[in-house]
Amino acid sequence: MTGKVDLHIHTSFSDGFYSPDQVIHKAKENGIDVLSITDHDNLNGIPDAVEAAKEFGIEVIPGVEISSDISDREVHILAYFVEQNNPELERYLSFFREERVKRAERIVKKLNTLGLSLHINDVLEIARNCAVGRPHIAQAMLEKNLVSTYFEAFNKYIGNGCPAYEKKVHISPQSAFKIIADAGGLSFIAHPGYMPESILKALIEGGVDGIEVLHPSHSPQQIKFYKGIVNEYFLLESGGSDFHGGKRDDEKNLGKYSVGFTTLDEMRSRLHRNTA
Repeated sequence: MTGKVDLHIHTSFSDGFYSPDQVIHKAKENGIDVLSITDHDNLNGIPDAVEAAKEFGIEVIPGVEISSDISDREVHILAYFVEQNNPELERYLSFFREERVKRAERIVKKLNTLGLSLHINDVLEIARNCAVGRPHIAQAMLEKNLVSTYFEAFNKYIGNGCPAYEKKVHISPQSAFKIIADAGGLSFIAHPGYMPESILKALIEGGVDGIEVLHPSHSPQQIKFYKGIVNEYFLLESGGSDFHGGKRDDEKNLGKYSVGFTTLDEMRSRLHRNTA
């Protein structure tokens, strides 16, 4: 069976621009047959996506992207096939959504000390009920004319190492892997392109199920390298567009970065063995 499978897509329930319904329509336009909604720290966009997908016969795999760190370096973990009503997973996600708001408050206070007049409510109005992130802060700064472009907010104020930057609260990768496994899911290292090999190895030894091999930030050489790692350690591979839309200007990636049904079948086979 042939078709396009995109396992890394964000919606407006985290830092994506489009609603789940709009994402599904765009997926249809770009020939995608199966996709995973992988919003940051929440599963709330999945029911709407599933409902919208029925019209087009598109399959939606429940997913989520979780932040972790190792050796003081942030790493992102993609989870697939998780139970949407798992109490432990939802407790974790709820906690980290609350931490996202606290982090945004700290960033806003730093911006205030730098002479920029911004209130946390300006940010929350943009984020609404979604997982708050720096993109929402950047958008608020732009709407308040505190910066001339969305990217200036990151490059000058809130990006890594900038004056108003604040770290997120994380859990260890091993804890993330366990939470995902206990929720019936599979864990993957997201976009490891800039990750030192020592950290990649530590994550593999920690029990991750697979690696996101195909990603817009990966060169052909990196894709080949990660495929080799997957084979060497008997891991799974995934891939997708990491589509956000809006200011990211990544519309061209949707439908371009996709894996095949064989990849999906291997993931399902691993799940079956895990529950057998």
